[in-house]
Amino acid sequence: MSLAERADRLPTTPGVYLFKSARGSVLYVGKARDLRKRVGSYFSRRATDAKTHALVQAIARIDVTVTATEQDA
Repeated sequence: MSLAERADRLPTTPGVYLFKSARGSVLYVGKARDLRKRVGSYFSRRATDAKTHALVQAIARIDVTVTATEQDA
């Protein structure tokens, strides 16, 4: 399953997401009101700036933690 497909299967709840490299190191940590929408935005064609593109190319795994509220994230 591709990372974009994985993002499409995430819950639409608040939470924290971690983008990890193939070696397991954390590349980026973010929070979201809607995990599916936020994480999926990284894989949309609109995410074209060089920094985001480089980040997306380095992601091997996405880990998420669902929280009760966005504030908890």
